[in-house]
Amino acid sequence: MTTMPAAFLGHGSPMNTLEHNRYTEAWAEFGRSVPRPRAILAISAHWYVNASAVTSSNNPRVIHDFYGFPQELFDFDYPAPGSNELAKEVVDLVQPTWVGLDDDSWGIDHGTWSVLAHAFPDADVPVVQLSIDASKPFEYHQQLGAQLAPLADEGVLIVASGNIVHNLRAINWGATDQGYDWAQRFDDDARTLMVNKPSALSELLAHDDFALSVPTPDHFLPLAYVAGIADARSATTEVLVEGCTMGSLSMTSYVVRGGADD
Repeated sequence: MTTMPAAFLGHGSPMNTLEHNRYTEAWAEFGRSVPRPRAILAISAHWYVNASAVTSSNNPRVIHDFYGFPQELFDFDYPAPGSNELAKEVVDLVQPTWVGLDDDSWGIDHGTWSVLAHAFPDADVPVVQLSIDASKPFEYHQQLGAQLAPLADEGVLIVASGNIVHNLRAINWGATDQGYDWAQRFDDDARTLMVNKPSALSELLAHDDFALSVPTPDHFLPLAYVAGIADARSATTEVLVEGCTMGSLSMTSYVVRGGADD
């Protein structure tokens, strides 16, 4: 079976679901460039709880986890099937790390469907979501990513969704395609590590701009999973699209290709 890549996609505003810009075009091109996955394992910033779990329903609900947006966005549907089979594979693969099966408390949230709506618009590839355990340190998430790496050889596409820089309190609505100096510095240094030495991504925790760029870890931690996969596979990390928007959001995205059995 063809080895699947892994990706980190910076999802930004839920409105990217409905809009067409250079970021959504990159996600669409990514979807066209990969072999059809057997299934997708999604790691979204928006399922941030005190446990590691995977959605195990074959019919996951679509979650509109936001407010204050146009009705068109609340009406948006992404009726992808789930995969109880893949959920169980994940649980078995990462042992002795505990990951629970979640049948009905979660589903597919906008961190996942806002990017998959462009990458796989037909919503016909099974999707399973993995939660981010808020109680665990950074190293746990990077190691869990490494444990998930063998799924790439089983036709599973791993897609992590968040933002390397995500400071909603500092947003400048007029800075459509710009970042503050501190946001750009942090994004640039994250790129240097992801492309050259993903195993050292934790160095960013001591970065001078970390507190401003990552006031909460939920959007940053999905990147740790992709860094763990890249390191475990000794794979090549490529920049899919890059840039900051609204001053304090990074939309930079990465793709991890090859490695391991190539």
